[in-house]
Order: sequence, then C-alpha cells, then structure tokens
Amino acid sequence: MVPKHTEAQNDGAAIAGAVGALALIGTGIAAVEQMKERAELTATQWVLSNNPQLTSFSLKTVDFDGKKLKDMSSASVITFKIQEFEPQDDPVLNGEKFVLLGFTSHGWINEYGIDFNKVNWFMLNKAEWTKMMVSYVKIASGKDSNIEKDIVNGKIVNRGVKVKGKNIIPFYKMSGDMYVVTDYSDQMKFVYNERSLGIFLKKTQDLVQIKRGSLIELHDFFYEEN
Repeated sequence: MVPKHTEAQNDGAAIAGAVGALALIGTGIAAVEQMKERAELTATQWVLSNNPQLTSFSLKTVDFDGKKLKDMSSASVITFKIQEFEPQDDPVLNGEKFVLLGFTSHGWINEYGIDFNKVNWFMLNKAEWTKMMVSYVKIASGKDSNIEKDIVNGKIVNRGVKVKGKNIIPFYKMSGDMYVVTDYSDQMKFVYNERSLGIFLKKTQDLVQIKRGSLIELHDFFYEEN
C-alpha cells in the first residue's frame, strides 16, 4: 500500500514538472517570436538604408515560422519576401517583388541574443532570382538549354523542375557528401547536393544553405501568377 500523502507528493511533482515543461516551451516560443520581430526590424532598416527608392512595401519573414529556438541557432540564412504597393485604404500587394537574403555566420545567436553584425544581406529582384535559379538548375541537373523557359513556367521541387505536373528537369541523385560547384559571381559560388542549394560566400569563406522548402516558397512567390 502507498500512503496517500506519498501519492499526493508524486502527483504534485508530476504537475510541477509539467508546468515547468510548458513554461520552457512558452519561453522558447516567445524567444523565437522576439527574434523574428528583431529580424524583421533589422531587415526593414537595411532596406530603408540601402534602397531609398522603395517608399511603400511589405516585408515578411519566410524562415522563422514553426521553428524551435534550438533550430534557429544553426540557421544559415534568413529569407524575407518584399513587395511594393500603392498607399490607400486596404492596399493590395501588387507591385514589384524582391527577396532579401540574410546570410548568417557562426555565433550570430548567443546568450545575449542576435548579433546582426554577423549577417550579410543580399536583395534580389525577379530577374536576378531567375538568373540564380538557372545557374542552380544547370549544376543540379546537367541540362544546358531551355532552362529559363521551364523555370518561368514551372515549379522548382525536391527532385527537379516540374511543368504542368511533369518533372521536365530531374536533378541528380547524389549522396549527402557529394557536391557540384559553379562560380556564380564575384561574391558567391553555388554548391549542389541532394539536400539543398548551398551558397559559398567568398568574402567570409562561409558555406551556407537555403533549405529546399524555402527555395520552393521563394520561387513560387515570384512566379505564383504562372
């Protein structure tokens, strides 16, 4: 027989443990939300400082939704969707679109919060994004013709480029420790393996990755009208 007061103690300990766990979860969620707000503020400040021609725009994060705090510490790139609009009551997002990429370096999140000095920013319009995707698809598939047409009319998915539901450009099947590289610009190289698009930043010597899900979402953002 277990004394009733012992049962009560055990129940109390279990409840206290559950409450503590919930508190930690709540703290983690709150911390990620706070980081998201800080990231959006910093990204907005960067846009205002570097793109004065944008006088009315929307800026939304892509990579923070549904993330756990421990996952954010190892994030390699923060992505934002930007679109211009005409100021009016109940404005519609129908202007030019951009993607802002914030490439992080080791230690960008620490016990003191986010160090945005360890983030390198790149803003892309639709034409530059398309050029990047053509270069990426070339090394991911080996195909060298009609790529832009298929990219514009299709979708980039996990295994290739689909047009009207058909995988027109299949990507190479490779193991996670195999890479194909192309020299894209003075600032970066592109690296393909089966898991993601890797971008090697020449200035910082960092290899960062855009997750395939984010890549798909950003491409759909530019070409959703198709």
